Amino acid sequence: MRALRKAERTGRPPKLSTAQLRDLERALKRGPEVFGYASGLWTAARVRDLIEHRTGVRYHEDHVWRILRKLGWSCQRPTGKALERDEQAIRHWKKYRWPQIKKKRSASGVRSSSSTKAD
Repeated sequence: MRALRKAERTGRPPKLSTAQLRDLERALKRGPEVFGYASGLWTAARVRDLIEHRTGVRYHEDHVWRILRKLGWSCQRPTGKALERDEQAIRHWKKYRWPQIKKKRSASGVRSSSSTKAD
């Protein structure tokens, strides 16, 4: 019967307990601004510092991503726009310049010599 029992976990035991992981996730959901960061973007370095501050455990940034994936978090890109963006110039270009340079179909109906579509 002893041989049939489930084997213990192999390898190094985790440094963070289940309760610490739940606490970390609650902190992450509050956002980086709450912890003094200027932007609303979590980076591996910021999460590493948060883990160290809250638990005293220091991880390498690569391992932080493993922890985040374990918690169901994924790598995201910010949706912000460039500060130098000129909306008026963009609208003007789309309205006037783009139609001028956009490729148009030939009026004669003659197909391109590079066409691969069979007649």
